[in-house]
Amino acid sequence: MDADNERESGDNVDWTSPIWSRETPTRFWDPGRKLLKSIRDYQRIRDNGGPLRRLRSILCVLRHRFWSAVSGAEIDLSCNIGGGLLIPHPNGIVIHPDSRVGINCLIFQQVTLAGGPQLGDHVDIGAGAKVLGKLHIGNDVRIGANAVVTRDVADGLTVAGIPARVIGESPGD
Repeated sequence: MDADNERESGDNVDWTSPIWSRETPTRFWDPGRKLLKSIRDYQRIRDNGGPLRRLRSILCVLRHRFWSAVSGAEIDLSCNIGGGLLIPHPNGIVIHPDSRVGINCLIFQQVTLAGGPQLGDHVDIGAGAKVLGKLHIGNDVRIGANAVVTRDVADGLTVAGIPARVIGESPGD
């Protein structure tokens, strides 16, 4: 077993460092992971360059457009996304270009991050949730399905409802 699999299967997972295996495509038809791969490849080429930089970046843009259309997700190529993001059902996910997503986050279908919110590490967002505005969402936060978050959320809390209210503390991982 490699280190990433051990960390994912164990109860004492170190959520402070990216679990890159969460983003690795496991088969050809894996739209969420392929979309993330196209974004990662584009950002790496943009930052490192090289002699074929222009051609390689065009190919990444085309892959990104293909997987965006297939998945129905709208995630900008310039988004600041931490490692280990998991989007098991990417349909309808919208992430504002000014948003920041921390490491090892989980985003389900139909989630909208509008207005440039800043997500901490290990944030889980349930299906249909909306995070609206330049908010700060702390580390180890859980946002319930269909919640509408309009205020900052402190570390370790679970929020749900419209508008989102604290309903408890997130279980310690």
